[in-house]
Amino acid sequence: MERDSMEFDVVIVGAGPSGLAAAIRIKQMNADLSVCVLEKGSEVGAHILSGAVFETRALDELIPDWRDRGAPLATMAMDDRFLFLTEGKAIRLPTPPQMNNHGNYIISLGNLCRWLAGQAEELGVEIYPGFAAAEVLYHEDGSVKGVATGDMGIGKDGEPTGNYTPGMELHARQTIFSEGCRGSLTKTLFDKFNLRAECDPQTYGIGIKELWEIDPAKHSLGKIVHTVGWPLDSQTYGGSFLYHLEDNQVVVGFVIGLDYKNPHLSPFDEFQRFKTHPAIRPTFEGGRRIAYGARAISEGGIQSVPGLTFPGGLLVGDTAGFLNVPKIKGSHTAMKSGMVAAEAVVALLSDGSGNQAHAYPRELKKSWLWSELHKVRNIRPSFHKGLWAGIAYSALDTYLFMGKAPWTFHNHDDHSVLGKASDYPKIAYPKPDGLVSFDKLSSVFISNTNHEENQPAHLKLKDEGVPISVNLALYDAPEQRYCPAGVYEIVDGPALRINAQNCVHCKTCDIKDPTQNINWTVPEGGGGPNYPNM
Repeated sequence: MERDSMEFDVVIVGAGPSGLAAAIRIKQMNADLSVCVLEKGSEVGAHILSGAVFETRALDELIPDWRDRGAPLATMAMDDRFLFLTEGKAIRLPTPPQMNNHGNYIISLGNLCRWLAGQAEELGVEIYPGFAAAEVLYHEDGSVKGVATGDMGIGKDGEPTGNYTPGMELHARQTIFSEGCRGSLTKTLFDKFNLRAECDPQTYGIGIKELWEIDPAKHSLGKIVHTVGWPLDSQTYGGSFLYHLEDNQVVVGFVIGLDYKNPHLSPFDEFQRFKTHPAIRPTFEGGRRIAYGARAISEGGIQSVPGLTFPGGLLVGDTAGFLNVPKIKGSHTAMKSGMVAAEAVVALLSDGSGNQAHAYPRELKKSWLWSELHKVRNIRPSFHKGLWAGIAYSALDTYLFMGKAPWTFHNHDDHSVLGKASDYPKIAYPKPDGLVSFDKLSSVFISNTNHEENQPAHLKLKDEGVPISVNLALYDAPEQRYCPAGVYEIVDGPALRINAQNCVHCKTCDIKDPTQNINWTVPEGGGGPNYPNM
């Protein structure tokens, strides 16, 4: 069957903060331009996961009267605490200035995106949730023509079922890719247009998060706690966050840099073990875990930002890597990138000056986003030498150099640093107690993850033999541990079983697989997690 097509001035792939900010800004500038946003989640916000302490700077610029419009920002950040954990103690340290949250809000980023979608629709933006952009379309001259959504109703055998519906082509004068971290289409654009030729490799972290309802006596509205140290060793980058929301709710999460070396490490189990610390456990005892999720984040900083434009399109948000790691915030920078991109696109479409928005990176480098990221560019890479070296350099960079050191540290590919299993000790993780610590499958259950059972696996192996001949033989099959959803398991044979229906779309496998043999592609639209209030 031939695919139908629709024509727009601008197509935006992904209804996260950057994509929605771009859509709103385009319509604010020129209401006559047609704008379409595609979202692979079942609804806007279904796949959005962030801490999140939110800085309003970009929102203030985009929608100055957001308070009057009912934006879901209800809890002001009130009390910042920064702790260093040993196995049995918590030592309070001075809060780094980058982590000062005065004037910020503790929010659900998913709920903010739902609200932003409403603002966009009021301006005439068309938003289509449940449709996954599966393919980049090109003109004969090689420029981007738009995207195509994935076919629906393809069975596991690759043949159409009785429910088969072909995908739809969406053609645009400009296509904005706002897929978030490790975008599956963005990867193909990197190769097609050689966008990574003049930047460092991107580096990543995995963030794992739970939402809890706790005893009101233990709740402290607006309280923020970050920790470093235990249970991680000093060579592994990572730390935790606890944020007290309204309605006696607390979000707790753990971020681990995917440049870790020990293949026996399990980010999920480190997170569960963290909650058993004597300074942390009491907060959750007697409480109820409501939701669970995981997502990779781009940690490379400004030196890992790729080329941002190409004929027919451009990159915004975390798909380009605009997270401010020391600040532990990326939503405000994602939104700002979307706004600057929108302004460049509107100017391009208005004056007809070609098909590439060259003004976007030029104007971005004049903005507060660029200066903010440039100032902190060395802090995350300094931790490649370990926790204590990173803390020492970060203090020097912050207080002595004031972010103006005349050098730039560089990044490397995360998958390339994974060590051999024989060179590292196995880690004995405690069994979950079902009270504050849990297993992967019960966690996936409360992520509301769902995929149509009869469809081809969206997790594809380039070489079917590598999981056993290389990953199991050399690394003790690390995909069993770095995946926070129990997707990968070694069964008798031995053989690798892929439980694709468990996938929470975190993209960690695509990043950390030591031979880059796993390729994450989109499943049918509407599949994956359905995060409430995350």
